[in-house]
Amino acid sequence: MKGQERRAKIIQILQNSKQPISGAELAKMSGVSRQVIVQDIALLRSEKYMIIPTTLGYMMVDSTNQKPQRHISVTHSKKEIEKELNLIVDYGGKVLNVIVEHPIYGEISAELIITSRKDVKDFVNKIKEQKGVPLLEISNGVHKHIIEANSEEELDNIEAELRKDGF
Repeated sequence: MKGQERRAKIIQILQNSKQPISGAELAKMSGVSRQVIVQDIALLRSEKYMIIPTTLGYMMVDSTNQKPQRHISVTHSKKEIEKELNLIVDYGGKVLNVIVEHPIYGEISAELIITSRKDVKDFVNKIKEQKGVPLLEISNGVHKHIIEANSEEELDNIEAELRKDGF
């Protein structure tokens, strides 16, 4: 399969998927190495395809189906990550990312794309397995998320519940 053909296939796969797809999975489907996929994704992004890397793999952003989004600031410890994220998804939210302010580097963000309790559990387990340091630890627990929901009312409810629970 030639490069252009492979990249067209990657676009089709990502457009048809509701969940992130790992580079390794795309490589297996295309019969190439993961590094080739990384290069293909970089080329596609340079061609203005809205492909975002997440902790679970690559996703295509559908700019025609925009739902309401809101930046929500929260503060909590590493121990409360699961509780905070579960609250957001339980009230219909999709956690798109996490953002912290670093005194030297400025704003640092990472894509999350967390939509369910399973995603929350996978994310928390990944932190434990990798012995990772969540971004909130470099900002004393203070961070922001961009949350997406089906309506402004759902976003209002999420914010109210986060406030009620002390986040």
